[in-house]
Amino acid sequence: MRNNMKTLVLMAFLGALFVGVGQLLGGTNGALVALVIAGLLNFAMYFFSTKIALASARAKPVSEAELPNVYSIVRSLTQRENMPMPEIYVIESPQPNAFATGRNPNHAAVAVTRGILQMMDNAELEGVLAHEISHVRNRDILISSIAATVAAALSFLVRITFWTGGSGNRDRNNPVAGIVGLLSIILAPLAAMVIQMAISRSREYEADHSGAEITGSPLALARALAKLEDGTSKIPMEVSPSTAQLFIADPLKAFGRAGRSGGSGLSRMFSTHPPIPDRIARLEDMAQGGIIR
Repeated sequence: MRNNMKTLVLMAFLGALFVGVGQLLGGTNGALVALVIAGLLNFAMYFFSTKIALASARAKPVSEAELPNVYSIVRSLTQRENMPMPEIYVIESPQPNAFATGRNPNHAAVAVTRGILQMMDNAELEGVLAHEISHVRNRDILISSIAATVAAALSFLVRITFWTGGSGNRDRNNPVAGIVGLLSIILAPLAAMVIQMAISRSREYEADHSGAEITGSPLALARALAKLEDGTSKIPMEVSPSTAQLFIADPLKAFGRAGRSGGSGLSRMFSTHPPIPDRIARLEDMAQGGIIR
């Protein structure tokens, strides 16, 4: 619940940032044009997100005869949550990882790597798959698409203003307004990116919590995350950075991009994934009946 509230607050901040900067730089009409352009682009991405993500990760459809254990676990989880059975895919990579995609439960897919099937025991694998099913149930692809639309609209607006020299309703002869406008052009897209990354991290925390509730075993997911931390650090996997945020653990970590999935200070602000030790600590608190921080 707390993570959902955090997401709503962040979305509200992102929307307010767009409205405020839009009015300052491009006026109401300029802001609306940028929002429509970004909305159309992300609307198309939203509907084709599943195909794009699976193709980017080189995921292949797999039959129940080939992966009976995965099918059995996912079927049990979805029946428990009264959800349709998603399509199952496999990624031929030794790195342990998994992701889910789909605009709603009726159009969803879950992909697992060969590495995760070899590394996880049954309870750990169930925890990972419950995390991914939670992303689908919580409609996190929709939330991410909305955040991306507003952030992209803001970037469009800033670029349009820069190239056209437009200033909306701002007085061109007012030096203070000019400085404010310049700072907005520089800082607004950066702020939108930071908020978008924070939303992504919040949804990961929520999927951990929801997945642990579904299985009733937070510690199994915690053990799985510990293995994922070790595996993704040592075993590289070629995947597009735009798709990397979908995975339960940062698949690019082995390439030395530690800032994407943890660290401290500024690097953590720009990460799509929360630090795995923090996620494990929250699950351990959950198992002990503590308050999720």
